[in-house]
Amino acid sequence: MAAVVEVEVGGAAGERDLEEVDLSDLSPEERWRIEHARMHAKHRGHEAMHAEMVLILIATLVVAQLLLVQWKQRHPRSYNMVTLFQMWVVPLYFTVKLHWWRFLVIWVLFSAVTAFVTFRATRKPLVQTTPRLVYKWFLLIYKISYATGIVGYMAVMFTLFGINLLFRVKPEDAMDFGISLLFYGLYYGVLERDFAEMCADYMASTIGFYSASGMPTKHLSDSVCAVCGQQIFVDVNEEGIIENTYRLSCNHVFHEFCIRGWCIVGKKQTCPYCKEKVDLKRMFSNPWERPHVMYGQLLDWLRYLVAWQPVIIGLVQGINYTLGLE
Repeated sequence: MAAVVEVEVGGAAGERDLEEVDLSDLSPEERWRIEHARMHAKHRGHEAMHAEMVLILIATLVVAQLLLVQWKQRHPRSYNMVTLFQMWVVPLYFTVKLHWWRFLVIWVLFSAVTAFVTFRATRKPLVQTTPRLVYKWFLLIYKISYATGIVGYMAVMFTLFGINLLFRVKPEDAMDFGISLLFYGLYYGVLERDFAEMCADYMASTIGFYSASGMPTKHLSDSVCAVCGQQIFVDVNEEGIIENTYRLSCNHVFHEFCIRGWCIVGKKQTCPYCKEKVDLKRMFSNPWERPHVMYGQLLDWLRYLVAWQPVIIGLVQGINYTLGLE
């Protein structure tokens, strides 16, 4: 067993001693101590530089947040499109760089099916079955991401409480498993909601009962669902969709599946026709359904971290490099 290495870190001589230590014969704990001491020796006397870098980071975060808020308020369509593109592409760069092939395979499969669904949703004229196909696909991904995130969170918590030892699973393996599932659930949950919102806008505008910026181009009949454009009440010998209906507080009636997909999957909290605010607590009165609403709100918050945080950190590093800070 290698002897414990003790190195005094003091001035240039201490730094030379640290550099001359051979780490190959040391234990992992001893190597960590030496590397930690090397880092402290390297950064000694740079306190002013570090303070300046922290100030640059804080200032960049504040300015970036203000600019993003203004962009989102003034030009929400372009903001959402750029955010969606970044969330879709940025993880791909890290995946290829770090050789995360499992994530890459899942990403390719998700992207292929989502591209097909998005293509169907943006066609004119809109096929009658397309709205339900779109909401079924994104609702499926939403439920899978929700379940995956819950399992990942439970795995992390079980590891923190040591329950993994009952199954003879190493803590690092259990934690890696939990964090991976949590990441998969949150990432694809954020991504599918943004794609679903874009598809919902296109389909509703094509059907004609909804316009994001103006008045609808069609008058809504009491017997038609404004989300899918299909008849709500169908005769025995007539083609159509037979299912439960839901009446909003504005008295407009929709297929229950359609309005739930519109509000939860498509991130819309207004009536598809008159734009009156939807009371989600009234719509999801069952306590077991309330977590879906909170999970959706969590995903909306996380999209900022996924899409813009890497860009802001990269901008900070560019500023530090330009100013000669390291």
